[in-house]
Amino acid sequence: MTGPELKQLRADLSDALERKLTAADMAKLCGLPEKGGGDTIRRWEVSGPLPEATKLLRVLAMASERYPILEKFDIFDRHDVREEDRPAKRAAFREQMRDEARRRLG
Repeated sequence: MTGPELKQLRADLSDALERKLTAADMAKLCGLPEKGGGDTIRRWEVSGPLPEATKLLRVLAMASERYPILEKFDIFDRHDVREEDRPAKRAAFREQMRDEARRRLG
């Protein structure tokens, strides 16, 4: 993930959560320390996040419709899920991801 991609992710998550996320909010979502976490996010928005953080950010990105559901989380395309039920199950999963992000933000 590049810095500009992280910056776009913050904007996309802001849309998904229906609130403007600050760098400090993103730091909270990433589990960074309150002190200096926002500065770390702002640096990452220029240089790109660490590989470990990128993995977490890709999971957080699933809260937005603009990002794919990662393969290891995609239980909706299995043979035992009816095709007509899949869109609703995906939507419920994304809403669950948004609820978790809101919970982390407090």
